Amino acid sequence: MLNEKILQELHDFVETNREIRIYDIHKEEPFLSDKVYSSELEEFIEMHQSAPFSQLLFQFIDAKGQTDTSIYKKARMDRKHFSKIRSVPDYKPGKRTVVALCLSLELTREETDDLLSAAGFSLSDSDRFDLVIQFCIDKKIYDIDDVNQALYSLRLNVL
Repeated sequence: MLNEKILQELHDFVETNREIRIYDIHKEEPFLSDKVYSSELEEFIEMHQSAPFSQLLFQFIDAKGQTDTSIYKKARMDRKHFSKIRSVPDYKPGKRTVVALCLSLELTREETDDLLSAAGFSLSDSDRFDLVIQFCIDKKIYDIDDVNQALYSLRLNVL
């Protein structure tokens, strides 16, 4: 269980790190000109595309010396869902699932950002859920029950 000091620190962290960003809604979106050919796009994608989510996940599992079973159990996932991640290369689970996997692997903030990015997500400084996750990772609070307690203390949906 998290003590009152950690919970107060969490509340302070969330309140002081929320960023309010104002974007110019009239700003024009860039568009592709006729001079950009599909071969250039393909070359760009090939040069910049990183490993898919499942490949990166299993690299982290191997690097941490863990087993698939220990990770999905710590993440509170069922075997079928984890099997889908393993067997369907383009499958991308939801953000909460990816966060739970990051916690079960005890990833650093940078590693967490990499895995979330591979699944098409990120941790935002303007979202309270994301700030709680950032706080927990920074404080090395990886136990799902403790993270859920922190989320619940701010009246947020738990993992």
